[in-house]
Amino acid sequence: MADIRQLKYTVNHMATEEVSEAVAELLLEGLVTEGKTPFTRTHFNTCFAEIEALLQRAGYHRPLDVVGYQGKAYAMFDPTRWDAVEVLRWLKEYAEEAEQQRARA
Repeated sequence: MADIRQLKYTVNHMATEEVSEAVAELLLEGLVTEGKTPFTRTHFNTCFAEIEALLQRAGYHRPLDVVGYQGKAYAMFDPTRWDAVEVLRWLKEYAEEAEQQRARA
């Protein structure tokens, strides 16, 4: 497992193009799930300030917050547009639906 310095280095040297899809989704919807970001839960737990700085370099200058649901999924969102409880409810449904799809496959 990478240590915190390695994780921070990775985020700090990530090209802004790598986060452009997430920035576009945040600007449009104010909410982006893990499938559209190059970050893992470990990144968010240790490198949130670096992620915010990278997103700002890529053109996202609004407030940002992150929530996770039982270690299964996470989402970044604009807290001026979404309530954290609302995002958690949505994320719960998102995670449960993904789990059901995996069970059917």
